[in-house]
Amino acid sequence: MKGKKILIVDDDKDVLLGLNVRLRASGYTVASATDAIQAISVAQQEKPDAIILDIGLPGGDGFVVMERLRSLIPLAHIPIIILSGKDPIINREKAINAGAQAFLQKPVDSVVLLQVIRKALGEPKGQMQEKM
Repeated sequence: MKGKKILIVDDDKDVLLGLNVRLRASGYTVASATDAIQAISVAQQEKPDAIILDIGLPGGDGFVVMERLRSLIPLAHIPIIILSGKDPIINREKAINAGAQAFLQKPVDSVVLLQVIRKALGEPKGQMQEKM
């Protein structure tokens, strides 16, 4: 399963950089987007294996992005992991009902995030070798 591509969608440059470094160190290829419109465009171009999606985005929230991605047949199957600083009590159920694979609260422990990504991709535990 080496080289799976993950699209990170977040408007916080520090979050993008941190996730990018961590995922690359774990053997994934990474693409990124910083707003809702770019997220859909990059997803169409890159056809990622999974998407890490923030809810609070310029140009439309993560729920709009998820709805749009689910309406595009070539992208509808891609697992989406919501990673958000917004209230989990309100947004967790909404995210899961909208089709998210998981809802993780920021800041997220990188070990937990990697476990959720592996599960979403159907990778066995320990499949990816940690380099950090």
